[in-house]
Amino acid sequence: MAEGGRPGDDRVGVRVATYNIHKGVGRDRRRDPGRIAAVIRNLGAGVLALQEVDTRQGHLPWVHEMDYLAETSGYTAVVGPTHTRYDYHFGNVVLSAHPVSAVRHVDLSIYRREPRGALELELQVHGTPLRVVATHLGLYPGERLRQVRWLLEHLGGVPAEPTVLLGDLNEWLPWARSLRLLHRVFGRSPGPPSFPAAFPVLALDRIWAHPREGLEDVRAWNTPHARGASDHLPVTAHFEFSRAGVSADDRYRSPAPAPRDRAVPR
Repeated sequence: MAEGGRPGDDRVGVRVATYNIHKGVGRDRRRDPGRIAAVIRNLGAGVLALQEVDTRQGHLPWVHEMDYLAETSGYTAVVGPTHTRYDYHFGNVVLSAHPVSAVRHVDLSIYRREPRGALELELQVHGTPLRVVATHLGLYPGERLRQVRWLLEHLGGVPAEPTVLLGDLNEWLPWARSLRLLHRVFGRSPGPPSFPAAFPVLALDRIWAHPREGLEDVRAWNTPHARGASDHLPVTAHFEFSRAGVSADDRYRSPAPAPRDRAVPR
């Protein structure tokens, strides 16, 4: 489904995608950002969340991966680095074909674990506001559960505006508590297998949206090029929402409260 939204329409649509690019390293263990750029162009997404991106800035594709991918694909890049040592810059990036009106960084790091975070953006999609939240969660179940709770607390429960939440959740188990919390707030969303790219069996890469009924065609982008470019497949979806925003029924619907964690060193 293509993106749409003419001035007379009361609804707008956007194609969204999430893609863990594995620092541009493919199945052959070669780092080739050009392959990633080709996959991104073929996705045709208006909004794309990337994980495991080298976030240094510049014009050398094998070093300055973020700028190279944005420039060759024609997107605006918003960066959310999680690792920022002098020799290692690494994190989340959102590529947008739509104007970006606000950006917020959400720290989801847990003491003695790999730093994690989320990017929250407000976009203007054909003149209509859309909130996009892109993240990459931790490797351990308890870590992911805490991060999901923090993220939902930051969002304030059920969103009051059209919202897309997407990224690499690293959640292997479909019955995991972290996924149940997200389903409770956003509604149940399909989880197509996306990892490993060569023979996908795990639904690590996910997309949710609110209102849920606007989310359609959630699928893994399983093409020969995508299978070779990274260890994850991209996951894509189409989200259609009203120019009037979220209806009153959806806006004031409240999920069951999630149990709160004790304070965790961050």
